Amino acid sequence: MPAVFHSRKRLGINDPRGSLFMDFIRMIDYIRPRFFVMENVKGIVSAPLKHIPAAEREEDNSKQRLGTVLDVILSEFNKLGYKTVYGILDAVNYGVPQFRERFVLIGSRDNEDIFLPIPTHFQIHQNAEYRWKTVGDVIKDLEDNPGEYTPLSGERKKYLHMVPEGGNWKDLPLEMIPTAMGGAYKSGGGKVGFYRRLSYAQPSPTITTSPAQKATMLCHPKLDRPLSIKEYARIQQFPDDWEFIGTVSAKYR
Repeated sequence: MPAVFHSRKRLGINDPRGSLFMDFIRMIDYIRPRFFVMENVKGIVSAPLKHIPAAEREEDNSKQRLGTVLDVILSEFNKLGYKTVYGILDAVNYGVPQFRERFVLIGSRDNEDIFLPIPTHFQIHQNAEYRWKTVGDVIKDLEDNPGEYTPLSGERKKYLHMVPEGGNWKDLPLEMIPTAMGGAYKSGGGKVGFYRRLSYAQPSPTITTSPAQKATMLCHPKLDRPLSIKEYARIQQFPDDWEFIGTVSAKYR
């Protein structure tokens, strides 16, 4: 019998009913692959399970007993007879010039030995080939030919010009910070994305979809502009001949 997929309103990570989790589980149940890999945001590890209404609780009492979204997912795979291992992996430890932590779960249908891959790259290593890849490793040659990018407004460009390589809004002159930050100045949080300039000597932070937006800036280590689409592609390890279609904003996404 073919798997049935139901269209529904997204309810968020705290409610497996409203996410793709259950669709994924149904797909695994239907295909019965020997192995599978599931990847998601790292917050899934600790996300508490949303309260399930009594009417729906009667359909599956386990959803009420289990404490986290991950508990539900592991329980469902266990019911299907799959052995699983999981953890948080950071792309920078596998040769990607970007810090990007993701939850990864591997399943085995036949109870075979499975394990998460050990890191291949390290912050410090005597052999340069095994060190973290940096922004400079992948985009430095594009300074004179960056391709398309979203230009900064005059005000944002003025403030970015004062930020050193690897810095952000905290490196601006103290008297200018309130004006540069606007309403965000008194808000909570670290605000690390404001006027953020990358460093050639370090991996990139996790790529955002809008590098020119005030709160999510990802700007060039030396030049007064955000990273270009081509530089984004290099950091994410797309081949140079990969063609992106659509508006500049769509290409960034």
